[in-house]
Parts: sequence; C-alpha cells; structure tokens
Amino acid sequence: MLQLGPRAWPRSTPHSNLNSQLKLHEVLSKSKIIAYRQCPKRLWLEIHRPELRDDSASQHVFAIGNQVSDIAQEIYNTDGTGVFIDINEIGWPEAFARSESLLKDGKHIIFEAAMRTKGALALADVMTPHTDDGELQWDMVEVKSAASVKAYHRDDIAVQSFIATSTGVSLSSVSLAHIDTSYIYPGGGDYSGLLIEADLTEEAISRHDEVKQWLAGAHTTAAMQAEPDICTGAHCSCPFSCPFIAHCQSQEPQPEVPTTCLPNFRKKQQLTDQGITELRDVPDSMLNPTQIMVKEHTLAGTTYFDPVGAAQDLAQATVPGAPHYFLDFETSNSAIPHWQGTRPYQQIPFQFSLHTLQPDGTLDQETFLDLTGNDPRRGFAEALVRTCGNTGPVFVYNASFEKTVIRREAEAFPDLADALNAIIERIVDLLPIAQQYYYHPSQNGSWSIKYVLPAICPDLDYSALDGVQDGYMAIAAYQEAIAPDTTPERNAEIYRQLHEYCELDTLAMVRLWEFFVGEA
Repeated sequence: MLQLGPRAWPRSTPHSNLNSQLKLHEVLSKSKIIAYRQCPKRLWLEIHRPELRDDSASQHVFAIGNQVSDIAQEIYNTDGTGVFIDINEIGWPEAFARSESLLKDGKHIIFEAAMRTKGALALADVMTPHTDDGELQWDMVEVKSAASVKAYHRDDIAVQSFIATSTGVSLSSVSLAHIDTSYIYPGGGDYSGLLIEADLTEEAISRHDEVKQWLAGAHTTAAMQAEPDICTGAHCSCPFSCPFIAHCQSQEPQPEVPTTCLPNFRKKQQLTDQGITELRDVPDSMLNPTQIMVKEHTLAGTTYFDPVGAAQDLAQATVPGAPHYFLDFETSNSAIPHWQGTRPYQQIPFQFSLHTLQPDGTLDQETFLDLTGNDPRRGFAEALVRTCGNTGPVFVYNASFEKTVIRREAEAFPDLADALNAIIERIVDLLPIAQQYYYHPSQNGSWSIKYVLPAICPDLDYSALDGVQDGYMAIAAYQEAIAPDTTPERNAEIYRQLHEYCELDTLAMVRLWEFFVGEA
C-alpha cells in the first residue's frame, strides 16, 4: 500500500539554478523549448531578461504540479528501490553523471532522470527499465496534474522523447500520466488509481524531425542580441499565461480605451483583422445590447444604474418579519484528495461566512472555519443548517457555485439533505441584479464582486487585508494551514486572515444589497 506522508524531497522550480551551471545559449531545457513554441520573444526574455517575469499567477499551478509529482513517485516506486535525482541537492553536472550511470545500469526506476544531448536537456519524471530479448529498454512516463491530455502535453512529450533517444536511451514506450477525476480516494494512503496513462509512443517518436526544427529555431532566437519584435496577441495566453505580458505591453502603444472591456465578446479576431483597437471604433452592429451599454458608458465615463428595477426585483425576495442572510463559501480543490470518499479537484468546503440582517436592523456575523486537517464537510454542513435558520432569503453572489457545493453536501450527508436542499430553495443571487441594473466604467466589462464592490463601496478594500486577498490565496492558505509541519502559531495566523477575508465577502454583499434596494 502506498503511504502519503510528508514530502520526501525538497522541491522548487526544476531549473532554478540552471543559469549558473550551464550556458543557456548552448543548452536549452525542455521548458525553454516549449516557451519558444508559444512565442520566440518569451524564450528570449526567459534567457536574457528573467528579472522581468511575473509568476504570481502561476504559483498555485506550480504547487499543484509538485504535489502530483510527489505522489507519482510513490505510485511508481513499486519495489521501493527507485532513485530520485535531486537537482537542488547535487547540481546539474552530478545529476547528469548519476543519471547516465543509472540509465546504463538499468536496475532501478529513476525519477527526474537528467538527460542532455547536443543543444537540449530535460528531466524525465519516471523511467522504468525492463529487458527485451536481452536489450535494456525504458518506459518513459511524463506526469501532469491536468485531468486530460492537452495539445501542449503532446509537444512536451515529443521533446522529452527526442532528448532521451538522442542520448542513446532505448525507449519501448512513451506515456503521459494525468489525473483520473473519477477516482475516489479509498483512504489509507492508497493512491494507486489516481493516474491514467495515455500511450503516446508512436506520435511522440514520429515528431522528432519537428523537434529538431524547434530546437534550431530556439537556438537562433536565444543567440539574438536584441529581443524579437513580436506584438502581443492571443498567443500570450495560449497555452499558458505568459509571465512577460506586462513587459511586452509596456513596449506597445496602448489604446486610449481598449476593446477588452466588452463582456463576453467573441469577435476579437474580426477586430484584429480590421485593425480595430479602440473601443470607440467598434461598430454597434457587432455588439449585443449589454455590450452597447458598456461601450456607451465607458466612453462617456458615466455610470448606468436603474435603482427602481433593482429594488423591485429584490423586493420579491423579501419575507415579512424574517431575517436576511448573506452567505459566502471558501473551498479547496486539491488535485490530491485528502479524505476518504473524495475525488481529485472536488470542491471541498472548509469555510463560510454568514451575515444576518435581523428585522430590527441588527447585523450579526458568524463564521465556520475548520483548519484541523480533518475532513471539514460534515461540520460545514451542520453549521450551515444551524446558522441559516428556516425562513428568509439567503443572498449570494453567483449562486451556481454555492448551490453546487450545497447539493454535493446533501449527497454526502443524506440525513441533512432536506435541510440543505431547503437552503438552496431560499438562495437569491445578487449577480444577475448587478448585471441587469448596474455598470460602472471601472468594472472593465466584469461583474465579479471584486470589480463591482470598489465602484459601489470604495471604502471596502480587499487590498488592505493582511495575507489573504482573493480566492486563490485562500486556497493556498488553507492547504498550508492543514499541512502537518505547520506550527500552531502559523495556523492561528492563517485562521485570522481567512476569517477576515471571508467576512469581508459577506459584508460586501450586505452593502451591495443595501445599495440596490435604496437603503445605502
């Protein structure tokens, strides 16, 4: 049985010390080659101006990838003799030497085998040896935290297999292992069914001539004295959000009022083809009524608000003599399920904040927050039923999320299902009210509460919070809090930060409701 325990090895960005040990103009890592595939300018900046990177949006993704890699090493280390090549501990030269020796020996499964050929290097997630007619061969497996095989994964594994075969490694198979989202964790540390392997051997090997062309182009780009003259565009976010986007945009003349503020606009390529970058130049014939409204008020610098319509709609939700409830959840969706009966990427609710506006005008606030590391779902469901009462509207912002979480809670705990489903019936969504009756140019085409709130209630500022300021930070804080090596002092600090963040979310809804009904 596979045991999930504390991390066996320290992990960081795999190539974090590559610059100091290798000449990047001569040897490009697989990640650099994939960066070239996205945009040659990105590769050049990765090499020559790495200080311009902004990885803040990617830290959560990196953390998930590290977790999955660690579990994969437990899964594939079937006989307990697997060898992990720790780049951070031994450095690149020793990693290449040890990997070469192990690949020739063929007696151990190798994790993070370092392979180097002319002009390129890569780390192989899993290399499993076997003998076929007396010849040593290897099964290569690349591990990804995604739920399916993506197009860029195919490029990745083509590069990986090219580097391996170029070093003389005989590959009998090349596979990509990804998360099986239908997997249900049985408990006891048994993660043996977490990953699904997709055999990409034939495709990967057949693309090696393509890889040679990518590598040649990448080296030509890397050797350039000045960064390539490439304009920003759709490639900046596909397949990844480029960490250099702010730098590249700073080099380009920016529209006075960009077209990016148009909500749900699906004709961007038509605008590009016509050379349209300014909002004022977008023909109304290309826009729906909401987009026309956004365009008019953005260009005029005015606010759209229909207070009568908003108040009338919300009046229908009022129950005479009953409290008004304002509810917000925080959930964690780890790739690695922690508790028996849960699935990868399942939304696990660990916190809610509830503001209750009593008929006499008294405003109360309650919080449920479980940072013990135990399965929080039962306690969450019981607290929700206890605090939401039996009557009166339950206001949320973007109801589909809260309703989905509550439904799954009802499925998990049948004895609470009737009470939980009754809460769903009382939910009133403030998002459609905002979308239909309010728009401020500062929203930049979004009705996210993080954009609507500053326009209506500028005194409520998420940036003033200490530590946790958005949903991604809340997830990261929760996962840190329940980690076994987190100190009680740090756990208490995270509790305070999460409490303040979620409390502000529901206070924000109270303020928005007051504004829409005319009681601000």
